[in-house]
Amino acid sequence: MGIMTSLRQGDVHRVTAETDVLVRVGLDGCGQCNVSTGVAFLDHMLHQLSSHGLLDLEITATGDTHIDDHHTNEDVGIAVGQALSQALGDRRGIHRFGHFVAPLDEALVQVVLDCSGRPHLSYGLQIPAERIGSYDSELVKEFFVAVVNNSGLTLHIRQLAGTNSHHIVEACFKAFARALRMAIEIDPRRAGAVPSSKGVLEQAGGQKS
Repeated sequence: MGIMTSLRQGDVHRVTAETDVLVRVGLDGCGQCNVSTGVAFLDHMLHQLSSHGLLDLEITATGDTHIDDHHTNEDVGIAVGQALSQALGDRRGIHRFGHFVAPLDEALVQVVLDCSGRPHLSYGLQIPAERIGSYDSELVKEFFVAVVNNSGLTLHIRQLAGTNSHHIVEACFKAFARALRMAIEIDPRRAGAVPSSKGVLEQAGGQKS
């Protein structure tokens, strides 16, 4: 590993009886990515997150993929969410809100999010195929559920068009990456204040404001 240059950084090492996941995320990076989860399609989507979100991302995972990809997919999502929450801290100085509409050929997906400290997912993808390669398309939602619950994001995903399953999911990850990039960037007019009229945005797992 060793590609981190970010000041705002999250490091999570999560070990269970089913998986061993190590995630490092740098919010102020340039899209450097070193990812190996054992789930090829998930790796491809995480590269989209890093590249289009300008996140420096290091992820290694081993899991019981001889059974299926469910546990690894979910636990990577959990660790990514925890690392994002850790890197964001009290959310001081960020824009907080982000939105993006990403096209990929015939597919068009809208993502709107709020780094609110209040986990919520509204998921509107309609993926035609049950599998994309060997990846169960149901796992897309499970990944975002895990990220949201462990990062404290309010996340709305809407599919506006699309018939190709790979295109739909990839457009979703690209839109999520760009919306997240917008939300977590520092707002120079905020002058380091917490972006809330209440004056506080707690990290995921704490008291929500």
